[in-house]
Amino acid sequence: MGPRTVIPIDKQWEFKQADKGDDAYLPVAQFPTNVHLDLLSHKLIPDPYIGKNELDVQWVGEKVWVYRTKFSSPDTIGPKAVIAFDGLDTFATVKLNGKTILETENMFVPERVDVTSVLAKAGEENELVITFDSAYIRGWKLVEKYSHHKWGCWNGDNSRLAVRKTQYHWGWDWGPTLLSCGPWRPINLEIYESRISDLWCDIDIDKSLNGATVVVHAPIEGKASKLRLDISLNDSPVASQEIDAGSSATFRISNPELWYPIRYGKQPLYLVKATIVHEDKDIDSVAKKIGLRRAELIQRPLKEQPGTSFFFEVNGIPLFCGGSDWIPADNFVPRISKERYYDWVKLVADGNQFMIRVWGGGIYEEQAFYDACDELGILVWQDFMFGCGNYPAWPELLASIKREAEENVKLLRHHPSIVIWAGNNEDYQYAESINLEWDQKNTDAESWLKTDFPARYIYEKILPDACREYCQSVYYHPGSPWGGVDTRDPTVGDIHQWNVWHGTQEKYQNFDKLVGRFVSEFGMEAFPSVKTIDAFLPLGKDDPDRYPQSSTIDFHNKADGHERRIALYLVENMRYAPDPLEQFVYCTQLMQAECLASAYRLWKRQWKGPGREYCAGALVWQINDCWPVTSWAICDYYLRPKHAYYTNKYSRIGGTTQIQIEIWGSNLTLEDLEVDCLVRAWDVETGEETYAQIVHKNLLLPKNQSTEVIAMDVPVQKKGDEGRTVVAAYLLASSSEDPSDGVTPAQMGKKQLARYVNWPEPLKYLHLQKPKQLKAELSGDGKAVALSAEVPVKGVAVESEDDAVRFEDNLVDIVPGETVRIPVHGASKGTEITTRYLGMI
Repeated sequence: MGPRTVIPIDKQWEFKQADKGDDAYLPVAQFPTNVHLDLLSHKLIPDPYIGKNELDVQWVGEKVWVYRTKFSSPDTIGPKAVIAFDGLDTFATVKLNGKTILETENMFVPERVDVTSVLAKAGEENELVITFDSAYIRGWKLVEKYSHHKWGCWNGDNSRLAVRKTQYHWGWDWGPTLLSCGPWRPINLEIYESRISDLWCDIDIDKSLNGATVVVHAPIEGKASKLRLDISLNDSPVASQEIDAGSSATFRISNPELWYPIRYGKQPLYLVKATIVHEDKDIDSVAKKIGLRRAELIQRPLKEQPGTSFFFEVNGIPLFCGGSDWIPADNFVPRISKERYYDWVKLVADGNQFMIRVWGGGIYEEQAFYDACDELGILVWQDFMFGCGNYPAWPELLASIKREAEENVKLLRHHPSIVIWAGNNEDYQYAESINLEWDQKNTDAESWLKTDFPARYIYEKILPDACREYCQSVYYHPGSPWGGVDTRDPTVGDIHQWNVWHGTQEKYQNFDKLVGRFVSEFGMEAFPSVKTIDAFLPLGKDDPDRYPQSSTIDFHNKADGHERRIALYLVENMRYAPDPLEQFVYCTQLMQAECLASAYRLWKRQWKGPGREYCAGALVWQINDCWPVTSWAICDYYLRPKHAYYTNKYSRIGGTTQIQIEIWGSNLTLEDLEVDCLVRAWDVETGEETYAQIVHKNLLLPKNQSTEVIAMDVPVQKKGDEGRTVVAAYLLASSSEDPSDGVTPAQMGKKQLARYVNWPEPLKYLHLQKPKQLKAELSGDGKAVALSAEVPVKGVAVESEDDAVRFEDNLVDIVPGETVRIPVHGASKGTEITTRYLGMI
């Protein structure tokens, strides 16, 4: 028995439009690939990310495209030859040496085809040809065929609901319409007698966390009789067994090294390897990394409030999950490198985020994405790929969806980062919005197929069955949002809170009234970096459309009514002008930052300890973009953070100003803290300090919860000055020193654990003073910027023209008598650092 041979079929690929002759074939740009990337490489289409070029490439999605290659059969051909197609987008007809071997209709399902009888003889040449039909046209034909279904959706058009293809290709309220196709994942030829067809582990961690039981399964295809299973950690052997093919092995690991979310512990990954052994030779092997962790979703009654909790607990640690939602990082997935995936997840980790939600209108992400989450300790909320519509459910489609669910759960189930599967994004909300037939009390699954909301069968039957069979240790949630009496119920499950921006367009200062048990979507739009805008304007900095209300810049914002909504929130909160562009961009980013920081701060306040987990998560829509655009993202397409990224990164103390100032502290560490709370105040117009007192000494902040510190009158010198008083609250490491003489800046720098500067709102009413001594001094080694000013300054942003310069923090409020230091990467002694702030222009 010879070893399994895997031969990538990734060379000599050509493509053409189907109705062109053979002389129209051109070499592909890369492999895997899609048609837009190949057309771009030959300059046959303009870059759809520039200007309004998207409009000029719509024809691409309506054509039929052909890909072909030639490859030689290996010199040694075993008893079985299989071509494995990891991903074909979407309606593909595959021919090998003139014979049709496969027809596909689901982008998300990997396919394996036995080509033993079709493959050319050893050393001879094979021709592989793949024809991709138009998903757009095929989709509309299916809509017409099944006209009895009540078609309808938000974003894109109804044809997308009929097609098992990534839904955002039809366009979304943050993305372009670019209906691509092609071999988007690898294709390999496999020659073998026996192979390991899968490898997975059932993991059970003792409640004491002192032991782990790992049951390893490695089914075999073929005649092999023996299998060796090895577990190692950091290249050191942990355990090994040899078993009969077809059986499983149980390993008992004492004192396991547990996998923890970021900042709660380390992320050790055990390597599990299965090897087919025949006559002392290794015939085939498969290896996967796993993490040993005990993860649960806790839903239980709460004290003093109705409903139930909704929080994740990992290794016995309850978690407040601050984080973000994720969309595909490009419209053309094959060009997202492994390194770029890592950089994105690293940005999430560095941003003090704990969870990322893979949104249901994109793709089941590449392994590189989940590998990065595993390595960096980011929890993953994984949606199935359904979003914002009433999906049909004819039998053949249901069969395809069943395969899709099973194959992708099997592909991803080894990742310790994945802690929840959710059936869809907002499909129950859509059903409610048009009053589809949906009786929660009806548990007869077959009857759901006869209603005008048949997709309920998908979310409450097919998908949970797949999870139960293939990944039963991870919680399944029917949808996002999903909860109590309806999807807006704030007391049970998760909610999407869009009454800021969408819906009733509430003031973001009201987020404390818009809370839920777990808020899995909320957001505010902001313009991207000026550098990003210059990159999509056809003439860059010299483009005549380089102003905020231009048609080109409007084109790069797909949100309905975005002009009015951005203007509404700007005009309610601050003084601004559209010129210059740089200051307008700054104002939108400041507004987004203030909005999202307010939500995080107010909702984290509701994480009040055992039995009072009134809010346990806040996932901002969204972390990333799929092209250069104005959107809700807190980092733009080029991984450039907007200012909201930093305000969400550092927020451990909060305050609100009404008649009183209320202060609370959030201690998300696993140790109790003893702190002093210092409050200082200044007159925003004169810069004069009007108050400085330790208001609470030796205050206990219990671990992993928020604690109310004090409610006090706004410290003013005379009644009526509340509207011109800036109040800063500091948590300082407790000290036995007498605070009566105040705290010096040097002392505060050593003792400070957290700070928050609270400004009277709305900011537009303030008579802000332009600082005469705003300093941004780069240290001699270029590793930090020191910020200071003689008057209170709102939202100081540090900037550099050099993209290699990265700031660990940004958009900080400066008050007199204090120097704020921001760590810098990529700067040198001569690097020019500039500043921007509210009221600058």
